[in-house]
Amino acid sequence: MTSKTAISVRALLFLISCPVILIFTGPLTRTVSPEAGPLLVGSIASALTFALTLLFLRWDGLRLRDVGAAATTGTASRLAFGFGIGIAIVSLQDLVIYFGGHAHWLRDPSHPSSLILLALAGYATLALREELAFRGYPLRRLEAAWGMWPALILMTVAFTLEHAAGGWSWSRAFLGPPTGALLFGMAALATRGLAVPLGIHAAFNSAQWFMGQKETAGPFKLLIDPGFSNRAETLAYAAYLTGTLSVTFAFWLWHSRRAAQ
Repeated sequence: MTSKTAISVRALLFLISCPVILIFTGPLTRTVSPEAGPLLVGSIASALTFALTLLFLRWDGLRLRDVGAAATTGTASRLAFGFGIGIAIVSLQDLVIYFGGHAHWLRDPSHPSSLILLALAGYATLALREELAFRGYPLRRLEAAWGMWPALILMTVAFTLEHAAGGWSWSRAFLGPPTGALLFGMAALATRGLAVPLGIHAAFNSAQWFMGQKETAGPFKLLIDPGFSNRAETLAYAAYLTGTLSVTFAFWLWHSRRAAQ
């Protein structure tokens, strides 16, 4: 077995193992309140995915820093940088929806601060699980074997398929996750770590929930005038594509400049 084949087989085994972790941890949501479910599952799944990463790294004779999963003195600042990017993308979405007309937000007073913090922590841990699963070991090992674009494309396909297998409709799975996967993956490769894509991912999901753009209700409700829901959805997706692809391009330039040096 060639080196490239061996790396690819191990990356595939890692990717197959990650959904198995979700299969066993997912039912735990029924043991707690709906608000606490994501945090419980995200925490346990993240810990198990991290342990899986350690196992595969030992198999390959590598260290956490070789796949960008080691904490460093710059981790906090990189998380904050990524968090700011995620907030900016959602802000762009909301501004486009708002100026497109026939949409406004209404504050829902039924969400106390404790539940808001619980939900934000849940989205952060779920994002951590996905970054470890898709932008850590498999992405960096496939990049080493086949190069940047094959690795990014393979991780984008895997990320999309997991969302579809998780209950997303195929149309919805093909609209959002692929672009997000490219952004997170390029950010991971450009910065050689998981902190920036984790910050983007956690901020994006948290901000969308906060502004009422997730399935579960957040502190604000997005209200669309009758007959304009399709228009608002089109504007939101156009803004999402513009924001994510623009930032992906910026990270690609960063990666290219770094490679040239």
